[in-house]
Amino acid sequence: MRRVLDIILNNKRWIIVFIALIVFFAILEDVFEEEILMIDTVVYKFAVEFLRNDILTVIMKIITSFGNAIPVLLIAIIIIINTKDKKMPIWIILNLFFATVLNQILKYIVQRNRPEGYRLIDESGYSFPSGHSMVSTAFYGFLIYLVIKKVKNKYLRNVLVILLGILIVLIGFSRVYLGVHYASDVIAGFFISIAYLIVFITIISDGNK
Repeated sequence: MRRVLDIILNNKRWIIVFIALIVFFAILEDVFEEEILMIDTVVYKFAVEFLRNDILTVIMKIITSFGNAIPVLLIAIIIIINTKDKKMPIWIILNLFFATVLNQILKYIVQRNRPEGYRLIDESGYSFPSGHSMVSTAFYGFLIYLVIKKVKNKYLRNVLVILLGILIVLIGFSRVYLGVHYASDVIAGFFISIAYLIVFITIISDGNK
């Protein structure tokens, strides 16, 4: 039993990747069969019919903007300008590039149409997986990794990790609230991006050894 636990602990990152991919492909199978998942109906009705109000709509539009290209690039540029680590700009650029390319490839393969009828913002392109969910998980998730590695103050580190984690989740939820994605688009985006991010961080970490 101890040996099994040691194997799990030593390979926990790959176990997480495996689980994330299983969840992603399970959702993908239902999407390919053109099924509307129960979670899509439940979350959509909750977000659109129960939660929507003028004040929350303004808040959700602000939150979703943190997953837009320009704000993400501005944050990336600010970090790049202020870092002393010569490799970090390359990591940030490659991370955003690969996450974006992966999302566009998956969208082109799946070609799922966006929800109709309740959109509060204009969006073009296919729906699955959510680009905002993928890119925000990859980008802000990578920032969480950098915070854990580089911020020495434990209190500040924990606060930043929690805030970035909440931001990722809220960006994903905002896409459903604003009517431009199904919940399954967002969840699939989270999980495939988690798998991607672990692989990406492993590669750059091994490259530094």
